[in-house]
Amino acid sequence: MKPIWQTEFTRVSYIIVIAAFVGWWSGSIAWPIIFVLAYYLVQAARFMLALDNWLDKNPNDPTPESKGIRGYLFDKIYHHQKRQQASQQRLKDVIDKVQRSSGALRDAVVMIDQSGGLEWWNKASESLLGFRSPSDKGQVITNLLRDPRFISYYERQAYQEPLSLTSPVDDNITLEYQITIFGRNERLMLVRDITRLHRLEQMRKDFVANVSHELRTPLTVINGYLETFADYSDQLPPRWSRATQQMQQQSRRMQNIINDLLLLSRLETTDIEGQQQTIDIEKMMTSIRQDALLLSSEKKHLIKIENNCTAAILGSENELRSAFSNLVFNAVKYTPSESTILMRWQETPIGATLTVEDNGEGIDARHLPRLTERFYRVDKGRSADTGGTGLGLAIVKHVLLRHNAKLEIKSIKGEGSQFHCHFPLARLKFQQADYIQPPAYTAPELADLATQTSDQLR
Repeated sequence: MKPIWQTEFTRVSYIIVIAAFVGWWSGSIAWPIIFVLAYYLVQAARFMLALDNWLDKNPNDPTPESKGIRGYLFDKIYHHQKRQQASQQRLKDVIDKVQRSSGALRDAVVMIDQSGGLEWWNKASESLLGFRSPSDKGQVITNLLRDPRFISYYERQAYQEPLSLTSPVDDNITLEYQITIFGRNERLMLVRDITRLHRLEQMRKDFVANVSHELRTPLTVINGYLETFADYSDQLPPRWSRATQQMQQQSRRMQNIINDLLLLSRLETTDIEGQQQTIDIEKMMTSIRQDALLLSSEKKHLIKIENNCTAAILGSENELRSAFSNLVFNAVKYTPSESTILMRWQETPIGATLTVEDNGEGIDARHLPRLTERFYRVDKGRSADTGGTGLGLAIVKHVLLRHNAKLEIKSIKGEGSQFHCHFPLARLKFQQADYIQPPAYTAPELADLATQTSDQLR
């Protein structure tokens, strides 16, 4: 107990003892004690009234004159308020500094409350998005940015990937939207101008497409003459015959690279919506297996199919066949003879997955993040032997992205590799006639499966 409280307790005790003694001496103990307690209550009431008046007027004013415990409480409240005000001022200074620094950014920064209304935005938001202060404050964001693609992106709440759209103010400006959820379903939206990057990317795509297209004509002429030389190889000197064969081999390789570059260019620049159809995955896997067995030839790979899913895929059959063939043919090319290659189509809690698995040499973990880059090779020296272009996995990645799917690669050096193509429910069409009930999971098992699959998709 603090000294001030001890002092007050002692003083009250003395008063009560003296009142009791006076009452004993006068022959009536109750009245003096009642008088003392009434006096003490009146003093407490006066203190409460003074405290109320002080708080009502201005607590920053000096505290009312008071002694003892009352003065101690006044000082205690006063110092506590001072500390609170200092803390609030520090927070206000931090908020002001953040707002000033955000206001100086060239990128738009927008704070959206839990109901979707605009809470705060910086200066760049006015030039990039057309917001006006203070009239737009509190307006719902989807009432101001009415592009259906933005509304779908905002309401879907799947913000792992940014969204690119033209500016609502100027069609010549391309913006990238990135939204983050924080607090109680509040959102922070960052918008940056990517017009220059967009133009450079478009220039790259146009350059690759145009150059690849222009190379086809001279390459066709070269191939024609090489085939003519090959027809008369018995009349050519042996040294020329060998050179002709090597030129034909490299010419075919160049033709394959050009074809793959043109395919990538088409995947990047065309829309899939006009190519939608229902695809029988089992039939496609059977066809790919037959082609892979022909490619395997003397290597005698064991190629198996497992189908644990009745769903078909909605999409482009040519594109998906190209993607799945790339995965299977890579397994045939890069695994030792008599290896086992498995194609598996199975349901998952959030969709379905097509897996291509082999028990070959495997890939070192440091290469996995870069496997889908164009022309990236784990072994720089084996391209001539396999005839690959270095574009296969890049094509697989782009095809899956066009089908709202994701590619996941797992591999352990010396134990083999797994390539998982994860498709969402929106891309699947289940056969009602012979629908097989998926496995029954308990609630904890289903939660674990969903968590594992979600982690994989990230």
